[in-house]
Amino acid sequence: MEVTGVRLLLPGNVRHNSGGNAYNAALARALAALGVATRSCAVDGDWPVGSPDDRQRLGRLLTEPADAGRVTIVDSLVACGAPAELEAAAAAGMPAWILLHMPLAGHPELERRALQAAAGVICVSGSAAADLRRLHRLPALPGRGGMDKRDGLEVLDGRDGLRVALPGTEPAPLAGGSEPPHLLALAALLPNKDQLLLLRALSGLTDLAWTATLAGSDTADPSYAALLRQETERLGLAGRVRLPGELRGAGLAAEWAAADLSLLISQAETYGLVVTESLARGVPVIVRQGTGAVEALAAGTVVESAPKSAAAPAPLPGAAVALAEDPAPLAAVLRRWLTEPELRGQWRDAARAVREHLPGWDATARTVLAILSTGGTGDRRGKPNARIDTAAAEADGE
Repeated sequence: MEVTGVRLLLPGNVRHNSGGNAYNAALARALAALGVATRSCAVDGDWPVGSPDDRQRLGRLLTEPADAGRVTIVDSLVACGAPAELEAAAAAGMPAWILLHMPLAGHPELERRALQAAAGVICVSGSAAADLRRLHRLPALPGRGGMDKRDGLEVLDGRDGLRVALPGTEPAPLAGGSEPPHLLALAALLPNKDQLLLLRALSGLTDLAWTATLAGSDTADPSYAALLRQETERLGLAGRVRLPGELRGAGLAAEWAAADLSLLISQAETYGLVVTESLARGVPVIVRQGTGAVEALAAGTVVESAPKSAAAPAPLPGAAVALAEDPAPLAAVLRRWLTEPELRGQWRDAARAVREHLPGWDATARTVLAILSTGGTGDRRGKPNARIDTAAAEADGE
């Protein structure tokens, strides 16, 4: 099917700067730049599940008459808590695609029904797809054997109903860094982002020279933001650590320009756009092992020029650290980075090499169009995503 238009239905209740919002906006711009008529519609509601009125509003949008070639994509924060509305749209011959940023915590049955009703599921990372497979017991694809080349793009072949369109990256100026070294943690002030662990790690490094900024929305969870500010004072870090709230424009650009190292140590993360945004500026990153941020840290790494038998992946531009509640492992890695110029140089050089190979958002948009053009994973009349439905039935012993 030739896709001539895309309508994106997005959550209207997420107003702070988030990776999901950034992905959605960048995808819309990139699709439009490729000549696809693209419209983004904010769907008001208390998502991820919403009230009956919220879901009815979504249902009306899903069943609006559409021109031939126009595809509807629904952000998973809206779609996965409203399976009845997706089922009704599918029954009317207008199944929507789901753009899945992360699985819906606490509502697996709602999510499974929504996935079954969708024309297809586009995951924003391999990590997000793996999480879905694990949660819904879908059959895992064997290694990279599940990848298919179409128009020079690699996309998951959809044998389990899931496809992947990795985020792109905007080109950015090279960061100049600071003296003493400046650390940047750019994320909304939320418990999952675990800035509290970072503050406690930094409190063990006051014998060294450094500064840090923890920038992100302080309105998403005001009580947690207040706790972070209290801890900054209690730990004696007020002269070293700034918590300026959410930054945009010149203020954000100044922080990036001053950064020598960035950190994203979320307890759970399906990708972490801030990781590739950091690499685009030649700034290395520390992430938490076991999260999707590790996938982002490896974005753009290439195999060194060498004979095939000796080829090896390029060094990572930073580190993935195994973390729990103890700040000591993070403090130890930061101490090494601060006290070993050779390590700092290795990470910096790797980040600067990677920035030359990061895919742009045009690649993301082309991947999404390639996925949409193949159609859904089943017929468009009753059970559009029959493969997920079949896998679920088999897992349940039916």
